[in-house]
Amino acid sequence: QVQLVESGGGFVQDGHSLRLSCAASGRTFSSRAMGWFRPSPGKEREFVAANRRSGLTTYYADSVKDRFTISRDNAKNTVYLQMNSLKPEDTAVYYCAADLTVVRVQTAPDNWGQGTQVTVYS
Repeated sequence: QVQLVESGGGFVQDGHSLRLSCAASGRTFSSRAMGWFRPSPGKEREFVAANRRSGLTTYYADSVKDRFTISRDNAKNTVYLQMNSLKPEDTAVYYCAADLTVVRVQTAPDNWGQGTQVTVYS
């Protein structure tokens, strides 16, 4: 198990940027694939982005591709989500997730943070 704490959410105008952070406890962060999720109509939590343990390979939902970037710093036990060109439809609580494989972190991760609210206004 790993404990995850998100931060960086807030209010931002349409077209602007935010960077979310997710700090993980413990020494196992570098052995975990990491991901970000948010709720969507009909889904409690929808996949947004993920990266492998090395951070070299990334995956994105079509709705955020080319606007969002996931990255990680294994020395700081932290994963980031840089969100550019934000739209009102990106408004959501964003959750950080961790699991042993990038497949599982995209589908049914075992570890979740408590979420951070992002609100995009016009």
